[in-house]
Order: sequence, then C-alpha cells, then structure tokens
Amino acid sequence: MVAFLGMGLLGSNFVRAMISKGMQVQVWNRTASRATALEAYGAKAFENAADAVKGADRIHLTLKDDASVDEVLAAASAGFKPGAIIIDHTTTSAEGAVQRTKAWKERGFVYQHAPVFMGPANALDSSGNMLVSGDQELISQLEPELSKLTGQVLNFGPEPGKAAAIKLMGNLFLVTFTSGLSDMLSLCKALNIQLNEVYTLFSAWNPGAQVAPRLKRMTAGTYDSPSWELNMARKDTQLFLNAAAQNGTHLAVIPAIAEEMDRWIAKGHGNQDWTIIAKDNIPA
Repeated sequence: MVAFLGMGLLGSNFVRAMISKGMQVQVWNRTASRATALEAYGAKAFENAADAVKGADRIHLTLKDDASVDEVLAAASAGFKPGAIIIDHTTTSAEGAVQRTKAWKERGFVYQHAPVFMGPANALDSSGNMLVSGDQELISQLEPELSKLTGQVLNFGPEPGKAAAIKLMGNLFLVTFTSGLSDMLSLCKALNIQLNEVYTLFSAWNPGAQVAPRLKRMTAGTYDSPSWELNMARKDTQLFLNAAAQNGTHLAVIPAIAEEMDRWIAKGHGNQDWTIIAKDNIPA
C-alpha cells in the first residue's frame, strides 16, 4: 500500500495514475478538499498526515520546498511503518536532500529523493523523466516501481544530492528559456511582428536542435574560430535594445546579457566566438 502527501496538480495526477495501475493509495493534503477529491477515483483521504501513512510501504511526496518537506515528514512520522521508504518528488536544495537522507537513516527509515521533469499531464500518463541518485542498491530496488510512474528514470550515481542539483540546473534552463521567450515577444511587439508570423518561423526553424551542439561548443574551451563573433552578437543585441526602447517595450533579460558581452569585449575577446562569455562558468 502507498501513501501520497501533497495533492497539488502533480501529486493528484500521480495518485490517479497509481490507482489506474491497481495500487491502493492513501492521500493527505494541507487543504483537505484536494485530498478528498481523489476519493472519487478510489483513493482514501485522511485529515492528518500521520494517519495517511499508516500501513504504507512507500510514502511519496510532492510539496513546495525544503521547509514544507521537513514539516510534513515530521508530522507524518508518528504513523510510519517500520521499513517504510520515503520517496520525495519535491524540487528542493541539494543540501536539503543530503541532510534528509542522513537524518532519516539515523531514525531507521529510508529517504530517496526523486525529483521530476514532469508536468501534471506527464504524471497522469506516466511519461517524462524522474531523477535519482544515492544508494545504488536502494535505487536498483526501487527502479522497477518508479519506472511505472514515468517515461524514464535517470540515475546520476551514488551522491545523494546529485539528483536535486541536476533538477535545479534543468529548472534554471527552463526559467532562462521562458524569460528569453518573454523578451522575444517584447521585441515582436516593438517591431510589429504578429504571433502567426512567430509560429511560421518556429514551425520551420527549430533552435532546440542547437542546444547540445551549442553546449559542446561553449565547453570545448576553444573560441578562436568563431561562427558568430562576440562583437557581432553584441551589435545585434544593441539592435534589440534600441528597438525596444524606441517602441516602449521592456526587455528583462537582454540588458544583463549585453552587460556581460561588454565585459568580455573590454577584456579583448570581441573577435572570438561569442560563446566565450561562458568560459569562466564551465565546471572542472
């Protein structure tokens, strides 16, 4: 039997998927109505977390942050079955994941952090990606059942906080990507580019295909054979800024990028590939 704590959009769809696979699921949520709504699908809702986890072999969580995970687990712990395994899908700090792994082991329980790149629709149809790291023997034990909840389980090795770190890296990319799209739309507004024209471009041109090659180029450490010189990229960046300023639209991300480009140009790198702006950030 499984318990699930946290019935937001992701958690509630995880529960529905579990039930569709024949699992018995007990649920809890701080706002009780979100838990009781799952009873229509076959879940059993409880008013407090300690009752919800009683008898559960696996205790899944999707909560807000480190503080909420610690608070809810502390409240639920009175109901933990000996040998129960905590599986936390919350996006948290790497330090928090490491600390919880150690703390719950000292209390005689297993904590496995398993954050996800999955939206609510993915949780419902068991697609997307789930990240794990830590005790490899435990992960081998859990992987068959975790695989049923997602399209792919990605194992990042024995370091307990590594999956949390990878999740944060991915989310940073998504935040940056979305912020960049917001700036792009602002430029569209400034230049009177219509949405149907934007979609026409992106239906033919897929910049996402450039992510892996661009990352490889950025981290290769060689910038002397440019495909786009930093000076030229900075020139285009100024055109973005000028168009926005002249037409009263706001760019949130581009000004910071222009400032970083200027810093590297001032150091004498203007004729090198513009990806040199990442040089100081490349992991060892």
